[in-house]
Amino acid sequence: MEKLLEKYRGLVRTEARKFFLAGGDEEDLIQEGMIGLFKAIQSYREEEDTAFSTFAVLCVRRQIYTTVTASNRKKHSPLNHYISIFGETGDRETENLNSALGDPVENPEELMLQKEAIQDYYREMDQKLSRFEKQVMEQYLKGEDYTEIAGKLGKTNKSIDNAIQRIRRKLSQDS
Repeated sequence: MEKLLEKYRGLVRTEARKFFLAGGDEEDLIQEGMIGLFKAIQSYREEEDTAFSTFAVLCVRRQIYTTVTASNRKKHSPLNHYISIFGETGDRETENLNSALGDPVENPEELMLQKEAIQDYYREMDQKLSRFEKQVMEQYLKGEDYTEIAGKLGKTNKSIDNAIQRIRRKLSQDS
């Protein structure tokens, strides 16, 4: 087993470079790939008339792909990005909470200016975006991924990606 793990380490590195893991690095993907290789070694059967290298590549890719897709799910996001509200004054968590909430606007003039700026931005979005782009943006801002949006709107992932790129381009242009 050790010889096979060592022999196919380069293959695992090559496969790991093809992927990106948000919040991780290449070593994390290599480790997942090695787990896939280990599983390939344990479950390979010679009588299936498949070369081990072909089977190993498939197992490594699947393990890495599964890891990447699992990390892209927002299922555990609230737990991974929490801010404690139970800290004592002066501790790091309380400072994080205060900075996340921001300073309240006490000046009525500033408050009105902020409200007007937000209204102007919404008017601009309403004028610049098509009905479909507004639907896509609404779902995207709710945290849904391209596949979920495509399913709800009856479109392909590519059309959702194109719509998001158009939205970004339209809203980043100066009026």
